[in-house]
Amino acid sequence: MVVSMIAVSNLYKKYGAFDAVRDVSFAVERDSVLGFLGPNGAGKTTIMKILTGYHFPSAGTAVLDGISVTEDPVAVKALIGYLPESVPLYGDLTVEEYLRFIGQARLIPREALGARIEWALERCALFEKRRARIETLSKGFKQRTGLAQAILHDPPILILDEPTSGLDPNQIIEIRGLIKELGTRKTVILSTHILQEVEAVCDEVLILNEGVIVAQGTSDSIAGAMKGGESWDVLLKGAGVADVEDKLRRFPLALERVCVTRGEGDAVALGFFVASDAGCGADAGEAVFDWAVAEGLKILSMNKKRLSLEDIFVRLTNEGTGAGYAGAV
Repeated sequence: MVVSMIAVSNLYKKYGAFDAVRDVSFAVERDSVLGFLGPNGAGKTTIMKILTGYHFPSAGTAVLDGISVTEDPVAVKALIGYLPESVPLYGDLTVEEYLRFIGQARLIPREALGARIEWALERCALFEKRRARIETLSKGFKQRTGLAQAILHDPPILILDEPTSGLDPNQIIEIRGLIKELGTRKTVILSTHILQEVEAVCDEVLILNEGVIVAQGTSDSIAGAMKGGESWDVLLKGAGVADVEDKLRRFPLALERVCVTRGEGDAVALGFFVASDAGCGADAGEAVFDWAVAEGLKILSMNKKRLSLEDIFVRLTNEGTGAGYAGAV
């Protein structure tokens, strides 16, 4: 039987009469990266604070490597490297002094601490700032310092809240690469507003809205479970933009988000969405072909687009919690 590194079951968190998290359950396997997605106020940071022992749940359980957060929060903290959304740094210390303080607080043996500091400085590209006072650093370097303290004691679990916030594009690429590499030998949960970040580094995604899970699994499994319809791009020849728009009045299926524009040369580009209850899959493709033949149009290309993570996120967080969707967990 495979035991998950992180197991959350029926988790609730109330602040007075407000339900910040409602009946949340998920599991994260060893050596994998799970991405939290959701709009502001969705409950992402609240769950992270519960997992790290900073908040206790109102109900439900959170177990990390077999240890309950509520029963032994100190032992749980020893397992975790935590990068909160607002990194608590001591501005009057240098980067190296700060990491030494953190290492001592983490009870890293004195004989090993120097090597661990050098490793963290190198992994987070902080060598040039090691003797700079933290209060003089840019937001990006402060963020990297926060990440360095999270990985300093080489914990088996990393919980990272907006880890690339404030970084420039080159730094973002470096930190994403580090997170992906760490995910091959650690369990990582990261929260982000950047959809490309989830696709770049996460093995699975969990989408939250209004305190509940509305989807979880891989991007492909969520898209498959949603079965909401398909987006198509078609390149046509044989009529102008106005003529194609007129001919679409006789299209046999109900179309949404229709866009007709001039393509290269005398081609016309047609984009549209077909809802599942309007006919999708092979039926939609056949309908496009039959319609084009009947209207005297030549099809230069047809492309059924994969439902993107952005499409999924927008639909799930705009439609409210409803019944939600579940991917392969």
